[in-house]
Amino acid sequence: MRIAQLLQRQEPFLSLEFFPPKDRAQWPGFFDVVRQLKELAPLFCSVTYGAGGGTQYNTLEIVTRMKQEYGLEPLAHLTCVGADRARLGSFLSGLAEGGVDNVLALRGDPPRGETFFTPDSEEFQHGSDLVSFIRQGYSDLCIGVAGYPEMHPEAPSMEDDLERLRHKVACGADFVITQLFFDNDRYFAFVDQARKAGIGVPIIPGILPVQNLAALKRMLSFCGASVPEVYMRDLEHVQAVYGDSGVRGLGLGYAKDQIRNLLDRGAPGVHLYTLNKADTCLEIWKDFSRRDGLK
Repeated sequence: MRIAQLLQRQEPFLSLEFFPPKDRAQWPGFFDVVRQLKELAPLFCSVTYGAGGGTQYNTLEIVTRMKQEYGLEPLAHLTCVGADRARLGSFLSGLAEGGVDNVLALRGDPPRGETFFTPDSEEFQHGSDLVSFIRQGYSDLCIGVAGYPEMHPEAPSMEDDLERLRHKVACGADFVITQLFFDNDRYFAFVDQARKAGIGVPIIPGILPVQNLAALKRMLSFCGASVPEVYMRDLEHVQAVYGDSGVRGLGLGYAKDQIRNLLDRGAPGVHLYTLNKADTCLEIWKDFSRRDGLK
């Protein structure tokens, strides 16, 4: 089912993001996490693939299995990295054959160790190029795109970044998922700016429960997000005193507070970056399902 239709229910929801293990020997453990998190009744589940598209066909197989074996609504990531018409067509046709109705169209990140993204082709340089290609040739697919509450790190200004987002929507995008953020005011300000810029599609907040400080700092280095000074200081303190377990505990509490505030202030739902960890997601969402009867 198209995610755009699911979003019309006007109910606070949870959606989840997974990444496919490169080693197929890890797949049984991965699908055990999927099975556990199915209990949360996520509205949809997105599946990434690695830099360079190295696990693209793992993504295709995983989203197909999620749909056919687990009854979940998958959202397959697709980027401009290594893109050409034949490769994209093969992937999108595979989605159709697997009964997958949704794709997240992204430009993609620079390879690890590089600062700037270098397109592999003149035809597919931006997320909007993918959106146009999908909309023209695979009109039945529902298309999501990314948004940046704190501005894309390569954008010259917030106005320019919003214009690029508006263009992606004009090309046929149905909804937006934001990059991670830790200050809810930035999300609501971003939504307000987007509406004033003529962007009317749903904008879903992306939330990361911090579980590892070193991994967080790596992510921040390429995604352009920031962490409130007090929160970062607390993370560094508990890392020094209690190690990774302290970071996970603090990250869990912060994510719960952040989600509660988002929903109380009218966010349509939350997209949770799972890091393929079931226990953290189960702990976060059970509080809200008990309190609000969320689906």
